[in-house]
Amino acid sequence: MASADEGTARVDTWIWSVRLTKTRSQAASACRAGHVRVNGERVKPAYAVKPGDEVRLRHAGRDRVVVVSRTVRKRVGAPVAVECYVDNSPPPPPRELTPQIPVRDRGTGRPTKRDRREMERLHGL
Repeated sequence: MASADEGTARVDTWIWSVRLTKTRSQAASACRAGHVRVNGERVKPAYAVKPGDEVRLRHAGRDRVVVVSRTVRKRVGAPVAVECYVDNSPPPPPRELTPQIPVRDRGTGRPTKRDRREMERLHGL
């Protein structure tokens, strides 16, 4: 098996291993940007997590709150990954409440002053 239950693992490696981020560099960047907290404290990518630690991660516009139940150092499959943490994340907001990003047709160029005013009126600015 690819897991290494030896007590501790780097936080960026663990976040990547349990599939909370797609790449390890994304996990390390999130740590450096201050989007990862372990037990309430901002941590660097090399911080060692152990079972029982609470990891808070802000990634892709969503807050994830997980409690480490098992440490792994290598990326594992999705069924094994969900056994490595307890997910206490708040549920994602309903799709109706998430703001829709206006999409312009490709090749139409920059919005004109009139278009910008209409967009601001629709957004309520």
